[in-house]
Amino acid sequence: MRGVLRSLRPPALLSLPSRSICATSTLLSEAEVAAPRAAPTSASEEDTELYKKLSTLTKPYERHFRRTGLIGVKAGMLPYFDEWGERHAATAIILDTCEVVQVKTEETDGYVALQVGGGGNRKIKKVHFSQLGHYKQQGVRPKYHMTEFRVSKEALLPPGTPLLAKHFLPGQFVDVQGTAKGKGFQGVMKRWGFAGFPASHGASKSHRSAGSIGITGVGRVFKGKKMAGRMGGKKATMDGLRVLRVDPEKNVIIVKGCVPGPKGGFLRVTDARSRPRFPNDPPFPTFFSNPEESYDVEDAPVSARDPLSFEERYH
Repeated sequence: MRGVLRSLRPPALLSLPSRSICATSTLLSEAEVAAPRAAPTSASEEDTELYKKLSTLTKPYERHFRRTGLIGVKAGMLPYFDEWGERHAATAIILDTCEVVQVKTEETDGYVALQVGGGGNRKIKKVHFSQLGHYKQQGVRPKYHMTEFRVSKEALLPPGTPLLAKHFLPGQFVDVQGTAKGKGFQGVMKRWGFAGFPASHGASKSHRSAGSIGITGVGRVFKGKKMAGRMGGKKATMDGLRVLRVDPEKNVIIVKGCVPGPKGGFLRVTDARSRPRFPNDPPFPTFFSNPEESYDVEDAPVSARDPLSFEERYH
C-alpha cells in the first residue's frame, strides 16, 4: 500500500510530511513570518508547548456541533483491500500543513467561520503583498490554498492551530468538494448523455446532433435547455464517501470512490451532511497530536459477514 502511495505523490511542493506535527505547524509571531525561517533548536519542546496550549480546548462532542473541514490535495486513486480481501476503488488525499488562518465571529464579521489554509507552505517571495500582510497579521506562514468553513461557536480554534488527518475517524462519511476536470466544448451526447440518432436508415449526417430545441409558435428556446456547450471546470461535490484509512504519520486519508479534479488539485473535506457521520464521537473541536505519543495507521471496521462468501451473502 505504501509503495503504491509513494508512486502517486504529487510534485515536491505537495510532498508528504514526515511527522504528524511539522516544525512549521506552530504559532508564529509577526517577526518570524517576515524574516527567513530559522531551524528550531528543539522541535520536540516546541511541539510539547503547542500541545499543552491546544489540549485545553478539547470539549465533549454533541450532535448539533459543526466541526471545521480540512484542505486536502488529491494524490490519486489506488486499490484498497480490506480485512476480508475485498477490493475497493479508493482515493488518497494528502492533508499537508493544514492550519487555521483566521477566526470570524458574529461580532466582527456577522457570522461564525474558520479560515483555513493548506496545500503546503508557500515561499514568501511568491505571495502577493496584500496576502502576505494578512498572513503576517495572523502569525501564520503563507499557504498555497485558503478557504472558509462555517462552524459552530464551540468549534472555534485560534490561528495557527494545525489540522491533522486524525481529525477524521476511520469509518465515518465525508463530503469532498473540488473543481472538476475541464472537458472543453462538448456535444449533447457526452455532456448530457443523449442517445443520439440511428447510425443508419435515413439519419443523414445527424448521428450525434441534438435534434429539436423548441416548439413551433413560441419563437424562442426555453431557459435551461440541454444543449452543447462547455463541460467541466466547475465545482463538484461527492457526498457520503467513507473514510477507509487514516495515516497519522503521513497525514493522509484514503476514501472510498473517486473525487473531483486532477492529481494535485485542492479539495475541501468536511463531515458528511446527509448520512450518519461518525461510528463514535469524533475529536472536538479537532484532534491535537501529543508529540510524546506515536499513532498507528487505522482502518475502517468491516462487516462481520464475509462479503466474498456465497453462503453468507445469499443464505
